[in-house]
Amino acid sequence: MTQREVTDTENTTWTCVQVYGTLSQENADKAAELTEDTNGEVTVVCTPSGGAQTVRLQLPKDWMEAVTDEELANQIEAQQQ
Repeated sequence: MTQREVTDTENTTWTCVQVYGTLSQENADKAAELTEDTNGEVTVVCTPSGGAQTVRLQLPKDWMEAVTDEELANQIEAQQQ
């Protein structure tokens, strides 16, 4: 499973993983294709290290490479409001 960690301005560390990321790579790729929306985005779930609630984000399918840590943290914070 490929995951990514970012820390927000509140010093909370978030672990983000694409939905179906726990599947084998072949199955995860197929699931991502099936769940990709019309804008080419996929669902990413980010789980905090502390007391905050998990958030779901819609991000470009290449979010691991294309979205910076700062952008990811900003999207998480915006989703919490």
